[in-house]
Amino acid sequence: MSTWLANTRDVFRTRLWPVPTIAVVLALVLGVSIPGFDSAIDERLPSTVSNWIFEGDADAARSLLDAIASSLITVTALTFSLTVVTLQLASSQFSPRLLRTFTRDRFVQVTLALFLATFTYALTVLRAVRGSGEGQGGELVPRVAVTLAFILAVASVLALVLFLAHLTEQIRVETMLRNVHRDAVITMRSVLTPSASPGDDPAFVPDAPAHAQALSVDDDGFLTWVDHSGLLAIAVEEEALLLLDVHPGSFLVRGTPVGSVWLADGGRLSSEACERITDRVARCIHVGFERTSTQDVGFGLRQLVDVANKALSPGINDPTTAIHALGHISALLCDLADFDLGAALLRDEDDRIRVVLHRPDLASYVDLGISQPRRYGAADPQVLQRIFQVLLDLSHRVGPDQRSVVRDQLERLTGTVLDQSFDATEVAGFAAITRQIEGNLGSPEAHRPSSPAGTPTQ
Repeated sequence: MSTWLANTRDVFRTRLWPVPTIAVVLALVLGVSIPGFDSAIDERLPSTVSNWIFEGDADAARSLLDAIASSLITVTALTFSLTVVTLQLASSQFSPRLLRTFTRDRFVQVTLALFLATFTYALTVLRAVRGSGEGQGGELVPRVAVTLAFILAVASVLALVLFLAHLTEQIRVETMLRNVHRDAVITMRSVLTPSASPGDDPAFVPDAPAHAQALSVDDDGFLTWVDHSGLLAIAVEEEALLLLDVHPGSFLVRGTPVGSVWLADGGRLSSEACERITDRVARCIHVGFERTSTQDVGFGLRQLVDVANKALSPGINDPTTAIHALGHISALLCDLADFDLGAALLRDEDDRIRVVLHRPDLASYVDLGISQPRRYGAADPQVLQRIFQVLLDLSHRVGPDQRSVVRDQLERLTGTVLDQSFDATEVAGFAAITRQIEGNLGSPEAHRPSSPAGTPTQ
């Protein structure tokens, strides 16, 4: 249930409409109720309060409310236009995957909500204003309601100034990288568990037997989140063992296997039981049209890599941004090295394994983080130097059982260097950092970039 709440909250946070819609409804309620409350207390207000509220007649109230409503709808249109331009810039200049970061910006949502609420409130109060010869009951000028409209208008002006300043900061690549990094760390800490102590024995992960039945889903799209408690309940009730080969962030195709199921005692499931379990499991696997950060640990890393790839493209040609993105990638990969990235095991009350959830290992995340930047930035020595630095950072953090991950990437990176025509100074720099990585990994001899055309590396 907590995962469902987290996913629902994420869905609403990444939409621009929920907060403004709530504000508009609240403004309608206030615009209808405050004039009636106003007429009941207007004559009993002390002079110290009356001197600060609106004192004009019905025509003056209408003019003020009309000016507020007409100006606020213009400001709202301008704000929406600026927001759309920002989204377009983020999509074309950096990555389409960054749009979620902008649309979930609470400051933008609150600003739009304030503008729309002020416009709606002013229009609603305007309909309650009556002149002395209009309708029954005589003149009605809701002084408190009009004063509140004026306060909201002033607040909207201040919000517009702050919104422009906020937008200027948000479109900076440093801010976007920081926001993506922060969200990725939050997801990482909520989904993963810290690595076991070096002396602990690794948990036994059961493999699917040959007679295991395949599980499938009925929808196409990205796996957004998995109901762990629901899967465990199914396995316990059916006396079965479930294994999922997919993880949040995977793209699922309808009718293709996503896992397998077999009886916990090693027996074979009947076709009726298998069909029943498949239907129940499908309801625990939630598919969406885009990736989310609820359980998808690799989504933030994917966004950072996209920024680096886009920056290294010939159309953008901004290696400095790629180097900054690689810095954040390095920090995330080092954090991932501190967590247990093996298969997640769900156990019943008797501590028996009932559900196995396969997840990417550190090698997969490291490959995701640096393979594409290494390929697209192969001709830039500064980009390659930063990728060497990523491996150096990792060599300080990985445990003995993870050093092969860094060695493999170092070998591939060395091959990339050898395929390029760098000068002796650049090659010497690569060789120096390679020796540092090898020393941290405890490897006396490893793959070291040699100089082109026989140039010494020293």
